[in-house]
Amino acid sequence: MGTVQARLSDPVDLSLHAVRLLGCAGADAIARRFHLDSDVVRERLLDFEAVGWVAHSDFAGSGGWSLTEAGRGEDRRRLAAELDAAGARSVVVDVHTRFVPLNARFLNAVARWQLRPLPGQPMAANDHTDHRWDDRVLDALGSLGRELAPLDAELANELARLGGYADRYRYAFVRACRGECRWVDGLGIDSCHAAWMQLHEDLLATLGLERGPES
Repeated sequence: MGTVQARLSDPVDLSLHAVRLLGCAGADAIARRFHLDSDVVRERLLDFEAVGWVAHSDFAGSGGWSLTEAGRGEDRRRLAAELDAAGARSVVVDVHTRFVPLNARFLNAVARWQLRPLPGQPMAANDHTDHRWDDRVLDALGSLGRELAPLDAELANELARLGGYADRYRYAFVRACRGECRWVDGLGIDSCHAAWMQLHEDLLATLGLERGPES
């Protein structure tokens, strides 16, 4: 009996969904998210713009594409259809349920990475000179990465686009452990925080949920 293959997503759907996951990004970054051809993605973005699903914004010389409300609705519709066609809804619901408590622990760990309370300064920034403090946070982040791996594998077995988050997290974590502090939560890089939050967004989008209190 052959192994069941994970469902491969339509490249057009991936182009739209990548915009949601990245929030606001240029065409090249959107293409890289799912290893798509940049030129083709640029054409698709223009098509999406023409029907009102995406909009391009510029801020002080930089900018990117983001979803409109209509685009979020279209992305949600496409993901729901894909999820049901793959028969994967129960698996994704179960993974999301197990992810929620891990997410609370992750947010706590990142807060401790960013802040190290001092006498009279409960919100003092962590300057990363207390190596014992940082090592305890890294231990927590490492544990979370190990617990994330089997969830990632379960998702990837159902929908190929949902895989790879654990590898991205692990790569960033290794760099953080080498003393490159920004790989925990740095902006503009594929940090632990970026990989984790994109997975959270992916689960919410796939199940048609919004951010907020989860159970």
